Amino acid sequence: MPRSKCDVMSKEPSTNLESAMQMLIKTFHKYSGKEGDKYTLNRGELRELLTEELGNYLGNAQDKDAVERVMNDLDGNNDGEVDFTEFIILMGALTVACNDFFLDSPAPKKPESKGDAATTEEKKE
Repeated sequence: MPRSKCDVMSKEPSTNLESAMQMLIKTFHKYSGKEGDKYTLNRGELRELLTEELGNYLGNAQDKDAVERVMNDLDGNNDGEVDFTEFIILMGALTVACNDFFLDSPAPKKPESKGDAATTEEKKE
């Protein structure tokens, strides 16, 4: 018998990815349930989520115009609210942007140990 979605969510996650998925769901509902429809984020809820949860990634999350732009970009069906699917689009886009940033960043150089230096010198000879 196949497991239902509720069965999966009631169990402890066994992998990092499962934990991340559950955290996305729980975080969305932490803010969506504060006002109005408990399955969507209004502008105030979105602003609070962006400020509290993504402040380090979105330095301008306090900026009312920035939140308005994010809301307009996410609100695909133009209902003035962000549902879970629209929220996941934001999270996916941010994750891709972070991944691209780290791919474009040069890898930190490892300090050469004395053993490595000797090996390098020996290879030159």
